[in-house]
Amino acid sequence: MGVAVAQIDSSGADWVHLDIMDGKFVPPLTFGAKAVADMRPHSRLVFDAHLMVCEPERHIEDFARAGSDYITFHAEAALHSHRLLSVIRDLGKKAGISIVPATPVSAIELLLPLADLVLIMAVNPGYGGQSLIPESIEKIETLREIRRKKGLNFLISVDGGINIETAPIVRSAGVDILVTGSAFFGARDKAALVTDLRKL
Repeated sequence: MGVAVAQIDSSGADWVHLDIMDGKFVPPLTFGAKAVADMRPHSRLVFDAHLMVCEPERHIEDFARAGSDYITFHAEAALHSHRLLSVIRDLGKKAGISIVPATPVSAIELLLPLADLVLIMAVNPGYGGQSLIPESIEKIETLREIRRKKGLNFLISVDGGINIETAPIVRSAGVDILVTGSAFFGARDKAALVTDLRKL
């Protein structure tokens, strides 16, 4: 993980998106709060801990203490999402909520005033290298319009299938944050990729 964070730091990217998987909410098992705490002293970038876990309420405080700047959980995994967004903010962190491709934006609309970030999964979470699901574009546009109409200020992020070809499409739809995994780590010149994405 240290090598990956160093590559992100040196590329000129702004954020480190950390996929936390418990082997239950999604099949793979990755790492926990201890790994985030170990990485934190080695980067000044924004850390977004994306909790793809069941019962995310059990892990929020650990990731807050570990040095996460944003803590993003899945609406599908939390029974009391409203409370959890408030807890994250009370801990002095930015609160993010995410939805998988099968979940409509309407499922989280009442929560948006408490969200600092909304993460649209443009692929089924769990494995890298998947292609962006086209219906994700409509979700991004819907979020942008809700934000405009209600005068909200949450950031819109998209994760899954983001590369130099798909990035302009989601950016035009209203995305603020591009999360790229396979395209970034597979790029020969990572800094050049980040520069090209910034031009959007």
